[in-house]
Amino acid sequence: MDSLYDFTFSRLEDSLRDAGIKALHAKEVYRAIYKVSGILVPAVQAWVDQRQPVETTVVRDIASSDGETRKFLLRFADGQEIETVLMGYRGRSTACISSQVGCAMGCVFCATGKMGFTRHLSAGEMVTQIKFLNTHLASEGKEPLRNVVMMGMGEPLHNFKELMTGLEIISDPRGIGIAPSRISISTVGHIPGIQKLAEAGKGYQLSVSLHGASDDERGALIPVNKRWPIADLLEACRAYSEKTERKVLIAWTLIEGANDSDDHATRLAELLKGRQVHVNLIPLNPTEGFDGHPPSEERVLEFQRVIKETAEIPVTVRQRRGIDVGAGCGQLAG
Repeated sequence: MDSLYDFTFSRLEDSLRDAGIKALHAKEVYRAIYKVSGILVPAVQAWVDQRQPVETTVVRDIASSDGETRKFLLRFADGQEIETVLMGYRGRSTACISSQVGCAMGCVFCATGKMGFTRHLSAGEMVTQIKFLNTHLASEGKEPLRNVVMMGMGEPLHNFKELMTGLEIISDPRGIGIAPSRISISTVGHIPGIQKLAEAGKGYQLSVSLHGASDDERGALIPVNKRWPIADLLEACRAYSEKTERKVLIAWTLIEGANDSDDHATRLAELLKGRQVHVNLIPLNPTEGFDGHPPSEERVLEFQRVIKETAEIPVTVRQRRGIDVGAGCGQLAG
């Protein structure tokens, strides 16, 4: 039986009707689950009691040295474990949520990719990460999550159906209520998923990992480039931008000596010139089994300058968070 966290609002209404309960009680149920516990009429309470929340156990809770990032290892009822990350900024908190146990994409610098793929998470298992983090924030007297990034363990678009169900629940204003514009989906370049996301028209931010300006360079870092090469990926991004009228965030992990030269920056800029994109540079975070290193701060800034001057597109450098506790981009490994 599905957990309480697997129900979109419309499905909740249908399920209540099927149980002989008026659908108007759906608002009370969503409020009780996600906002404020309240007294439900006996028939509704009985329905709720039959569908418990996702069962999770906190295996590990680690805070970064600056206290701004916390990484939680959560175990589900079947024994599988995932990591979820809470990042604090001035006046807001952001959650980095996992969508799979492991990952099938195999990116060579990513700790999750080295794990291989175990299974997809259900919509409820994604929602429970948000619920858990909001409960944690409330215990510290802080405001609920303001932003969500689907950049944790797994390739979100490989788990498209459950992802979209989970995000519908997370963004529903009658429940958790995180606006779609504050939800970002990160993909290694899963073209069928990008196409379906464009058709869905939900307003989520799309972030695409590029990391190489040629198929040979990108393929050495991201094996699935053989299936979804750069030209096809950029065409999918163009179509996404046209359909949604939103820029695509292009993520570029900077690896010293591999993709951080002025030549790399120039070729990347030429690829992206005239496109509706925003480049986000990510100095490499250390992971076991990959001997690459991040470039110097000076090299990062020079790479940024070359792109700006060549393509005249926005380029930012991602703030590094939680690196000392393995909570940074590419470091999650359960």
